[in-house]
Amino acid sequence: MIKVHHLENSRSQRVLWLLEELGVDYEIITYRRDPRTMLAPDSLREVHPLGKSPVISDASRDGRVVAESAAILEYLVERFDTPGHLVPAAGSDARERYRFWLHHAEGSAMPPLVMRLVFSALGKPPVPAPVRPLGKLFARGVEQQFLGPQIRQLSDYWEAELGHASWFAGDAFSAADIQMSFPVLALENGGGLSGYPRLEAFLSACRERPAYRRAVEKGGEFSLG
Repeated sequence: MIKVHHLENSRSQRVLWLLEELGVDYEIITYRRDPRTMLAPDSLREVHPLGKSPVISDASRDGRVVAESAAILEYLVERFDTPGHLVPAAGSDARERYRFWLHHAEGSAMPPLVMRLVFSALGKPPVPAPVRPLGKLFARGVEQQFLGPQIRQLSDYWEAELGHASWFAGDAFSAADIQMSFPVLALENGGGLSGYPRLEAFLSACRERPAYRRAVEKGGEFSLG
């Protein structure tokens, strides 16, 4: 039995989705964020020293713990996707694209989106009221000079790549699309999908998948609201 240590409103939603696609029985252990800091609870450190989510444990392998999104997806696909429905054939161009997108999502895509979220909070509680105006000014400068251009470059790239095929790795849906769903969702939550019809179509196609809907029913969909 796979146990998903699921932090609400987090990257671990992708793990639930993959498990639903695979048809694997699993158990969800839900952790709530601190309502003031929005950080994960200390109890997650009992599962993995970093106290981050997503993280899974595999009871059939002596409770083996696996952390990091791409590592978890690769572990689950290798373990349960024996027909190879969610991974392109080895040696194919699609397989190379699959590998790239699986790691691009966290390696290049998410850091500026997370930075945007962090800087946008500088003008809000719990930042002390006297320094909030300065925080807003600083965040605006970072957005205009660095984050905005970086995120536009990423968005333009994703939009262009989806012009080659229906999904990120090619014409067939794969685990790479599950991985890439999170940065595209983060972009949507920030109001950044205007002018990107292919990215909008990608999210619509994701949301139409029965496994995605089941995962959202059980764990919720990522939202900045």
